Amino acid sequence: MDELRGFASHLSALLGFQMLEWREGLARILCEVRPHHLNRAEIIHGGVLMALLDEAGAAAGVYAPEHEKRRHSVTVSLNCQFTGRAQSGRMIATGEVISHGRSLYFSRSEVRGEAGNLLAFGASTHRWRRGDQCAAG
Repeated sequence: MDELRGFASHLSALLGFQMLEWREGLARILCEVRPHHLNRAEIIHGGVLMALLDEAGAAAGVYAPEHEKRRHSVTVSLNCQFTGRAQSGRMIATGEVISHGRSLYFSRSEVRGEAGNLLAFGASTHRWRRGDQCAAG
């Protein structure tokens, strides 16, 4: 999915996140669990789950149909509830824009493990960079 490559931040690239699906208002991101994703208890670190929630929620609001154009936003707030745990396999984060105004958009996100079990969910607020509110970029 080369056309989806432009979404990634440096952190998401470092963590190995891969975009599975990206369209206006929706993003699905894959993370293959590796040893560097685990905490001292040998389960997924909460910071990795929060990064997945943040990336999915943010990416859902900055899709541009012409992929050479880029849209940007910053996260204003993010809340997270941890509901499960995983030690291996694949995690998929889904972010969806649920509402927006002129400069802010609001997303909800969830992360599920390989068996479909809910690992974390949350809501976030993001501010578009000036001029990036429109999907045309």
